[in-house]
Amino acid sequence: MAKKPYYITTPIYYPSGNPHIGHCYTTVACDSIARYRRMQGYDVMFLTGTDEHGLKIEQKAAEKGVTPKQYVDEIVEIFKKLWSYMNVDFDRYIRTTDDYHVETVQKIFKALYDKGYIYKGEYSGKYCTPCESFWTDSQLDENGCCPECHREVVEAKEEAYFLKMSPFADRIEKLLTETDFLQPKTRAVELVNNFIKPGLEDLCVSRTTFKWGVPVTFDDKHVVYVWIDALSNYISALGFWNDAYNDYDKFWPADVHMVAKDIMRFHAIIWPAMLMALDLPLPKHLAVHGWITFNGQKMSKSLGNVVDPFVLGERYGADAIRYHILREMALGADSSFSNEIMINRINSDLANGLGNLVSRTVAMVEKYFGGTLPKEKAEGEFDSELIAEMTALRAKVDEFIDKTQINNALAEIFKVVSRANKYIDETAPWVLAKDEANKPRLAGVLYNLLEAIRVVSSLLCPFMPSTMPKIWEQIGAGEADVTYENAEKYGVLFAEVTVKRGDVLFPRIDVEKEIEELNSIIAKNAPKEEPEIEVEPVAPEIAFDDFMKVDLRVAKVTACEKVKKSKKLLCLQLDDGMGGRQVVSGIAQWYSPEDLIGKKVVIVANLKPVTLCGVESKGMIVAGDTADGDAKVIFPDQSLPCGSKIH
Repeated sequence: MAKKPYYITTPIYYPSGNPHIGHCYTTVACDSIARYRRMQGYDVMFLTGTDEHGLKIEQKAAEKGVTPKQYVDEIVEIFKKLWSYMNVDFDRYIRTTDDYHVETVQKIFKALYDKGYIYKGEYSGKYCTPCESFWTDSQLDENGCCPECHREVVEAKEEAYFLKMSPFADRIEKLLTETDFLQPKTRAVELVNNFIKPGLEDLCVSRTTFKWGVPVTFDDKHVVYVWIDALSNYISALGFWNDAYNDYDKFWPADVHMVAKDIMRFHAIIWPAMLMALDLPLPKHLAVHGWITFNGQKMSKSLGNVVDPFVLGERYGADAIRYHILREMALGADSSFSNEIMINRINSDLANGLGNLVSRTVAMVEKYFGGTLPKEKAEGEFDSELIAEMTALRAKVDEFIDKTQINNALAEIFKVVSRANKYIDETAPWVLAKDEANKPRLAGVLYNLLEAIRVVSSLLCPFMPSTMPKIWEQIGAGEADVTYENAEKYGVLFAEVTVKRGDVLFPRIDVEKEIEELNSIIAKNAPKEEPEIEVEPVAPEIAFDDFMKVDLRVAKVTACEKVKKSKKLLCLQLDDGMGGRQVVSGIAQWYSPEDLIGKKVVIVANLKPVTLCGVESKGMIVAGDTADGDAKVIFPDQSLPCGSKIH
């Protein structure tokens, strides 16, 4: 019989900086569900990837003096390294710079245009560059900032294409309120009240002020704006309207899209609207989780509260980190990260709970029976309760996995771990061992404990994939013993099973010492305070008319070389939007030519020409002094056209 297909996706991540522990939840959660479904016998497609276009990427690449593709290539490798380190086993990784994805996006954009759902107009409103989102005045937060990231927005006005949203408002409202499409359901009310009830506004879907994006095939001034580009990945990765793959008919519609709450609107409103316009099936479920927060704030490099998952993994093991973030995050709510919460969770559940259960049980089998249980065993008090709990566990975990409530699934598993540890105290094997007549009963107790460990480790394997095989080796379980089918059965292990003691699975952590060390690591990663600088006195006042005589312009460095007769001077060739010019600047000790080529700078354009070391200079590069006496060139927004006047 053919396996039933199952398709689960993370959002594609925006590679604007190195990943941190806050990035890990969605991918680790989807990986765990994918592994669980594979264990159940599904034919799984697990998709993740990176969203690599947009103004912010173009700007960051320019700041580093590299092309956007070079910039994202470097970050993507770091993301892939992290997923490998965190034992994430995806089936397909998509990049929005992949040729096949670009082909699909262009065809989708053209199809929506041909159907009359996309039209040309002019956008005028508020724009958040970090979120790449347009907002109306009514949608801004109480400070007039972006309602998602709460950073400043800018006025934006440009020719753009728009996607008609109002034709789908009623259908989307019913989707959110009358079906179980969105989980948790409380999020649906929020979306309907905030976006649909006030009137679903048409969506800006193209840009002309930057070029790093998918070109619109029928209007080369425009690139496809982020959400049509990004959201299309879920079907382009399956081969929809491209020849790279042929999995669309098999896996679409997706069983689960899992996203964080900050991009919920795009997946719950815009993505369904796109699919409705294309007459395509909608995904079955959208699971929305909160953020991993640090001291009540979303993790952010700019806030200095990032926690490096590589550092944590090296200290505690990737599986312990996987378990912690999955166990702490309740679907729909934020999860507060702190060093103390993490260490206490590892100590209580993993070291004192599961690790202690395995080590105690294996040690007793070795101590009392030389490592191999006898065939003769006796039943007794407390057996039935433990056996009932372990054989009922799989159904409970199944139910919570179906609801994408991973924390509850793990809680159920560790209830059995706790019950097994309590069973040890109830049956007191060390007392039974004192009387030879009790050996069959002692063997029965230890066999029951090994069976409980087998069941919980079988069901934990999708969540902690590298540790569970170590447990199976210790308890003498073979590959056939730890299948999904056997996870609801009792009596699977060989009656005369042989155990083999191994290393401590989860060493107990000294809480105070570890918190101190982790806090030290985080402090090193915190943004440095701005150094104090000896501020020069303000120059004598000038009249406004005098200031207006200074003409500041944006120019792009097209070529740069050192001035032969000077160690301090660079000679820059500039595209100033007016035919070009040459400027000499005394910044050679802080910048090499390759640092500047391709970047846009601000110049004093109407300065009288001078000759420096035999080289003519027609202007001046604008730079600032640092606390240690260096100079830093002022780089403007790299999207500003050459020749733009600075006011």
